[in-house]
Amino acid sequence: MALYRKRRKIKVVSVVLTLLLLVGLGAILGGSVYLFTKDKSEDLPLPTATPLPTPEVVDTSFSMIMVGDALIHDPVYYDAKTEDGYDFRPMLTDLKLLVEPYDVAYYNQETILGGEELGLSTYPRFNSPYEVGDAFVDCGFNLVSLSTNHTLDRGEQAILNSRDYWDMQDGVLAAGSYRSFDERNTPVIKEVNGITYTMLSYTDTTNGLMVPEGKEYLLNVFDEETVKNDIARVRDQVDVLMVSMHFGTEYSLGISARQREIASFLADQGVDIVIGTHPHVVEPIEWIDDTLVIYSLGNVISAQRGVERLTGGVVSVTFHVVEEDEVRSMYMEDVKAGLIYTDSIGEGTSSRHAFHLYPYSSLNETILPNYQTYYEKYMGVLRQMDATIGELTPIS
Repeated sequence: MALYRKRRKIKVVSVVLTLLLLVGLGAILGGSVYLFTKDKSEDLPLPTATPLPTPEVVDTSFSMIMVGDALIHDPVYYDAKTEDGYDFRPMLTDLKLLVEPYDVAYYNQETILGGEELGLSTYPRFNSPYEVGDAFVDCGFNLVSLSTNHTLDRGEQAILNSRDYWDMQDGVLAAGSYRSFDERNTPVIKEVNGITYTMLSYTDTTNGLMVPEGKEYLLNVFDEETVKNDIARVRDQVDVLMVSMHFGTEYSLGISARQREIASFLADQGVDIVIGTHPHVVEPIEWIDDTLVIYSLGNVISAQRGVERLTGGVVSVTFHVVEEDEVRSMYMEDVKAGLIYTDSIGEGTSSRHAFHLYPYSSLNETILPNYQTYYEKYMGVLRQMDATIGELTPIS
């Protein structure tokens, strides 16, 4: 179990200092009065200081779970088609059971939710139905990244449609693409169990697509100076600062030099946790000083091929805030990792169906032959940099 303390929101303890000064001043003044008014025939007792109350220590916490990319290829939305729209919820029933106990749940909406009115599309320029979001919100996801290399796939109108959709979801913080600079530059701060948090979201790649000049708010593209300013704007307003970072090399199980450079930069700025997406396979988890970095969670759902792309990471952590004597400090503990698998029937694009997400703990040899071997392999990747990371959903 990894346990790291953070120095956060240290408030001025002027109240305590004032009390100490008053006690000392009272002793001095009392002594002065005694010296000038003392009757030589009797001694007056010296004043005694009133003991300060023992500071109350309050420890509060919230739990968080994270999964990776919702990469909605056409076989997935064909499979979700109903008479009056789309329903992805049956695919996610086992994921919902996994997510429900947590206070905060994160996923990356890889493909833009521009809605059916713009025409749905698949690789290489995606557009997905709003019902994808409905299914993930129904699972309990309330923290969503919108900055990916596919955000610009269908242009400005798709981004505005996506933003309209997410703004209608009560209790959900969706970050990374916006309608205006004012909206982009106004921090959205959430609170759970008395702990404040927010998430910033950026992508390091756009597949060569350019954000329209003067409308850079449509997509947060990583730039050190911009990110530094964004962090400075919100760091002292929250107990927990998260960054969702779309970076890395697709289909690589290792950490690139660029990923480590960005992660180190974010750690230097005081970010508490970096949640990595984009490679579509899992990558290691490590600590950079006291910043938790998850380099890639892989896919949570997709129609890609190969066990490595159909296996996604699940990571959980508990955030604690301790308040003592007007000083707040944050620490993380109980970091755990697990795996999920996207199963389907059929081989071709038109015949592939019955998509369903399973925790590896629910797999068997019929669903995925040699699943225990795959579990050991990909858990080994996640824990490569830190063997103390626990198992979220151990398999027998």
